[in-house]
Amino acid sequence: MDLLITAAARALAAGDPLGALNRIALRDDAPALALRGIAMAQLGDLVRAKALVRRAARAFGAKEAVARAKCVLAEAEIALASRDLAWPAKALDAARATLEEHGDRVNAAHARSLKARRLLLIGRLDEAERALGELCPAPLPPASRAVRELVVAGIAIRRLQTKTARAALARARRAARHAGIPALAAEVESASLVLNTPAARLIAHGEQRLILLEEVEALLASKALVVDACRHVVRDAGTVVTLASRPVLFALARALGEAWPADAPRDALVARAFRAKRADESHRARLRVEIGRLRRALRTLAGVSATKRGFALVPRGAVEVVVLARPIEEKHAALLAFLADGEAWSSSALALALGASQRTVQRALDALAAAGKAQSFGRGRARRWTTPPVPGFATTLLLPPTLSHRLG
Repeated sequence: MDLLITAAARALAAGDPLGALNRIALRDDAPALALRGIAMAQLGDLVRAKALVRRAARAFGAKEAVARAKCVLAEAEIALASRDLAWPAKALDAARATLEEHGDRVNAAHARSLKARRLLLIGRLDEAERALGELCPAPLPPASRAVRELVVAGIAIRRLQTKTARAALARARRAARHAGIPALAAEVESASLVLNTPAARLIAHGEQRLILLEEVEALLASKALVVDACRHVVRDAGTVVTLASRPVLFALARALGEAWPADAPRDALVARAFRAKRADESHRARLRVEIGRLRRALRTLAGVSATKRGFALVPRGAVEVVVLARPIEEKHAALLAFLADGEAWSSSALALALGASQRTVQRALDALAAAGKAQSFGRGRARRWTTPPVPGFATTLLLPPTLSHRLG
């Protein structure tokens, strides 16, 4: 048994990369290369970490299948940390199968956890949940249990299930404390902040206020008719009408919702829906057509009645009408939401997560950079984008609901 390798591995498991490097920094054998790569990843040098782990995989050779699979696992984790979401998922599945075949259940479970984290990042919540369902937490070490619970919490937060999220974060906090890894404990605390910072703006009766994610969940389960500007839908507790692909109709619905219980003037509706500074007869004729379309779209939820000066929203079963808006509203809010996690993203990873073309994302990033809201470092494929977190706001409701979302 190589005592230095064993000591370095224990140091890494305890979150002490410098202690590990003190033991193996000058060694170039395969186990030392792998551990050096993991240590560099923990220190944040992901480019060097990836190169070391790949060297280790080559050095282990074909006969050491388990060791090579562990290197693939480490490379997948580095890819996730560097937001290289296009990293081949099939390689991770193959490594997991090898680990399971050789009885390494702990690392095989970690592979499933990595797969679930990637699926969560790109918004595939159902698939992430299925991946977690195949992962039994009982045999996992404390650090792996904490990571699993963070994924559970992330899925619950995206689905606005705050009680489930709080319970998962409490379990993650206990597991992280047991693991004794400061970086992991900090990640849990950072995730917990999402539940305690404003997630949206509630607009009702001419007033607006910031509300927490828990209040958003309660609002969507209430008897109110909600014009949801975070998801571009109109909904009550039992019915959802999506207007995501019909921006003019949603603009009218939102204007009527903000004016409720009063009516909205025709000129104001024309300006809101068509962005016209002055309304003429052609605009008014088009407004009547679009109002008719809105009536048909919302017929199960509300009516739209004509008044002397404009139109008013008339809910059928709801007791009131409210508008739920994002805490910040700007052209590239969804893109900023991903960048606000503090990690460095590539444009290709952002395109995958948003379901948009890479060229569209690149144009948006250039616009944000010109406005001083994003910055990049590196060149070519190594180029990464970051931005400071949005101060005082949770970005959950800024994230796109599906992969079909497009940048505005």
